[in-house]
Amino acid sequence: MTSVDKDGTVAFWFYRRDVREVRVVGDFAGWRAGSLEMAGEGDGWWRLTATLAAGEYRFRYVADGQWYPDYASNGIEMGDLGVNSVLVVPEPAVHPHRTNSARMVA
Repeated sequence: MTSVDKDGTVAFWFYRRDVREVRVVGDFAGWRAGSLEMAGEGDGWWRLTATLAAGEYRFRYVADGQWYPDYASNGIEMGDLGVNSVLVVPEPAVHPHRTNSARMVA
């Protein structure tokens, strides 16, 4: 499961008991299996926080060498090697300076 903050910070959450190592791999890191290591949070939960630029990404979790998609992300799609998860990081919200358009009437 993923959540995205307004500044592009992404929290990746993965649940799998009895595994020693979990990583996030995806096109944001060139699909390198050793790129983003998750930390065990206890009771089978694993977590990673990363900051990504705005865009649409494909990724999977790798737990002890087994690849898993995230069905709770922004979607899934078939890739050459199976199901990939889709992650959408939106552009940061821009708030133009507001002007006070009130006028005094005499």
